[in-house]
Amino acid sequence: MDLAALAVFRAVAHEQSITRAAERLGRVPSNVTTRIQQLEAEIGVALFQRDRKRMTLTAEGQTYLDYADRILNLAEEAQQVVNPSGPAGTLRVGSMESTVASRLPIPLARYNKQWPEVTIDLSTAPTRQLIDALLARHIDCALIAVPSGEWWLGPGELDKLPVFREELVLLLPAGHPEIRHADEIRPRALAAFAPGCTYRLLAEEWLTGFGSLKAHFAIQEVRSYHAMFACTAAGSCISIMPRSVVDLMRHLGPVEDQPLMTVDTYLASRPGFATPAFAAFRDTLEAFADIRD
Repeated sequence: MDLAALAVFRAVAHEQSITRAAERLGRVPSNVTTRIQQLEAEIGVALFQRDRKRMTLTAEGQTYLDYADRILNLAEEAQQVVNPSGPAGTLRVGSMESTVASRLPIPLARYNKQWPEVTIDLSTAPTRQLIDALLARHIDCALIAVPSGEWWLGPGELDKLPVFREELVLLLPAGHPEIRHADEIRPRALAAFAPGCTYRLLAEEWLTGFGSLKAHFAIQEVRSYHAMFACTAAGSCISIMPRSVVDLMRHLGPVEDQPLMTVDTYLASRPGFATPAFAAFRDTLEAFADIRD
C-alpha cells in the first residue's frame, strides 16, 4: 500500500466509477482497475461492490475510506509544513451553510486571487458534524458557532478565532403580531436543520425556556435556509436564523422578524495546525472580521 494507491481508492469511492475516477486522476481506466485490485489483494477484503453502472463501497470499504482520508490529509499537511515555500496544495474548509451564503463569497474570492496555487475544498454541515470532521482530520478548519459554555468541546480540543458576530432573529409569518414570549407564537412548529446545528439548539432553548420542546413545538427538519424561509412565509412554521441570511432572501416572500440574540462564529482548527495555506486563510478572514478578541 502506498499514498498513490490510497488516492486512487479515494477517487473511485467518491466517483463510484472507474471511468470517472480515471478522468479525475488523469489515468487510464485499466490502470485504476489494476490499482484497486492490487489494494484489495493486499488487504484481503473486497472494498467495493461492483455492478454494471457503479462501484459502491462495502462496509469494509467505508471503514477503509475513513482511514485513507486521514492518511492522505495528514500526508499533505506534513508536506506543506516541512516545505513552507508559500500557500499551496489543498485546504479543506468546513462551514455552516449560513456562513457560506452570507460571509464567505468575498473573502474566498480575495483568497483565490491572492493565492491561486491553493485549492479550497469547501463543504457545509451543522456545527456538531463539522467538529467531528475536524477532530477526525477529514477537514483542516471549520467555521462554527459553539453554544455558551462550550460543552461540545473538551479543554484544548480546538483553537478558535472569533471572526463574525451574527444577530439571530425570530422569523414569523407575515402579519403575525409582535411577540414577547414564546407562548404568543401562533404556528406551533419550528423549521430547523437536523440535530447538531447550534442555531437549532439555541432556538429550542429559547422557545421552551430550557424545557422540553416536544411539549410545545413540533420540529420540521429542512435541508436549507430557503426551505426554512419558505415554510415560514407559508405560515406553517417559524424559524430562527441569522439576519444576514434573512436579508439575502427577503425577495422570496413577506415575513416578520424580531431580534433574539447574538452568536459568534469562530474559525476553528486543531491545535498546532499551521500550514501556509491555512495561515493565509486565517489572515484573509481576519481582514473581514467584524469582531476581535
